[in-house]
Amino acid sequence: MEERKMKKALAIGLAAAMAVTMTAPVYASDDSESGAGIAKEDLKIGAIYIGDENEGYTAAHMAGIDEMVENLGLDDSQVIEKTLIGEDEGCYDAAADLADQGCQIIFANSFGHETYILEAAGEYPDVQFCHATGTQAAASGLSNMHNYFTNIYEARYVSGVVAGLKLNEMIEDGTITEDNCKMGYVGAFPYAEVISGYTSFYLGAKSVCPSVTMEVKYTNSWASFDLEKECADALISDGCVLISQHADTTGAPTACEAAGVPCVGYNIDMTSVAPNEALTSASMDWGVYYTYAVQCMLDGTAIDTDWCKGFSDGADKITPLNEKVVAEGTDEKVKEIEDALADGSLHVFDTSTFTVDGKELTTYKKDGSDTEYISDGYFHESEYGSAPAFDIAIDGITSITE
Repeated sequence: MEERKMKKALAIGLAAAMAVTMTAPVYASDDSESGAGIAKEDLKIGAIYIGDENEGYTAAHMAGIDEMVENLGLDDSQVIEKTLIGEDEGCYDAAADLADQGCQIIFANSFGHETYILEAAGEYPDVQFCHATGTQAAASGLSNMHNYFTNIYEARYVSGVVAGLKLNEMIEDGTITEDNCKMGYVGAFPYAEVISGYTSFYLGAKSVCPSVTMEVKYTNSWASFDLEKECADALISDGCVLISQHADTTGAPTACEAAGVPCVGYNIDMTSVAPNEALTSASMDWGVYYTYAVQCMLDGTAIDTDWCKGFSDGADKITPLNEKVVAEGTDEKVKEIEDALADGSLHVFDTSTFTVDGKELTTYKKDGSDTEYISDGYFHESEYGSAPAFDIAIDGITSITE
């Protein structure tokens, strides 16, 4: 474990990015008790990561695990972490190894891990398996399989407001005009998770800068510095005057710093690579979930099958604003929006704020399901499952998949 700590401390730029974290509250499970708890000193925890400490998404999860250890007074030796585990059979092998080493609860952090985690959950019924971004726990019929995510779309909306205010400043000072107020977005894959994220970012920007449009390009990779930089460069060449991302490296902010284009990052503070252009980043405090799930193990209570929290529970946030770059008044506006999200008076996917083919949506069902996602004037994201569901192509956003 000391080696793990040293590696994280040496990761360039990430230590500072993770320095500011929120103390995770402990949540009671919504389910009934499942049996006697585990003594704190007897608990062993496993974690399976798609990346390592040098990749922002995984670094955020590692910080959340550290936060949980501190919150619950555990010892680092009680955590076994496996990094750079691909979305293939190696994930099952990693899960089985952790279970064989005595881990009573195992976390996995990437969408493509789910099939293999489900397989392991079937093989090890006495071990709790928790998978981030997945969709299959509820339908699996396995009481030891759980999905978790956060309302990251809320943080993306807030970061979009920051971007929109910057665009307004650029319009006012003559850097751009309303007619060329186009943002670019570096996406990983054309999944609902990414579509939900870039749509909420766009809606946040549009709420303060009505003339904004956005172009999305996909890398078809969760983490590739070269592809993300190349994608950002292409968007800038295509006239995009501000760039954001759902991709896990510093590739896009690096391109923006070189080109003198403002940017909004993901997971971590990007000012270490883009000190003159990074505005903020949409981020998650995974420690809230890890504290909750491990506390359930200690208490002997069932872990929710689908768990998703947002600003109201401290699970979502944006990284500190880069005060020398953001527009005047951004701090005050961010506080207003965050408070509205937390008290439920603002809904990110308010159907009065966007159109599809020129029309406002009044109904939306997915995949032959009877679940109605739109009611009370908004799309109910992450309320029927922890993973994002919004996958609608709205007006104002163009998407390039090749």
